[in-house]
Amino acid sequence: MNSYPDASPILLAIDCIIFGFDGKDIKLLLVKRNFEPEKGNWSLMGGFLKTSENLEDGAARILYNLTGLKDIYVEQLSVYGNIDRDPVARTVSVVFFALINIDDHDVEAVRSHNAFWISLDSRPSLIFDHNDMVIRAIDHLRYKAALHPIGFELLPELFTIPQLQKLYEAIYDTPIDRRNFSRKLLSTGLLIDTGIKNSHSATKKAALYKLDVVKYKEKFNSFWNFMPDSMENRLRE
Repeated sequence: MNSYPDASPILLAIDCIIFGFDGKDIKLLLVKRNFEPEKGNWSLMGGFLKTSENLEDGAARILYNLTGLKDIYVEQLSVYGNIDRDPVARTVSVVFFALINIDDHDVEAVRSHNAFWISLDSRPSLIFDHNDMVIRAIDHLRYKAALHPIGFELLPELFTIPQLQKLYEAIYDTPIDRRNFSRKLLSTGLLIDTGIKNSHSATKKAALYKLDVVKYKEKFNSFWNFMPDSMENRLRE
């Protein structure tokens, strides 16, 4: 029995913007479509919501199918519902963005979906309104990374201060003063010095840190200031 006789059916899609960090660049996981419409063009990873799923479950399923990862950082970003955004049918898309350490993902799962890691500066034009989604996600990532410790989601379990600095320079596409940045990061109390030196560093003197997971979870929603003073001034310009 149709309880809503005046309602029109609308498809509900989930599109996932997946950011990764390779130690130098922020990258985006994109899919080369193998079906119409827009076959052969670049797209975000997505799919339609199943009737048995809530939104978060749908996003988790799509992310797991593509990367093989569970329990990663995922956040709902926005909703796109322009009437003509999909040429096949009226479709509303709920957009999520995720942060992962590139080294953790399932390489074979990515390959099987015809997906590729592409740096933000080199990303191709995307189908439908996916370009707008990515631009909004980049802005949101920069906003969140300045105030909350989400950047750690992009790093391996053990990392150096220079690695963390490279990450923030990649996020904001701007150089950072090393001493100022190091002082601010260490003052948060979120880092634990493991006492181990990084054998892969040029000087072999860089200390390896790990995240204090308890403090990270307890204080995640607190407001931090991770940007050095010189960086704040540049971003205000």
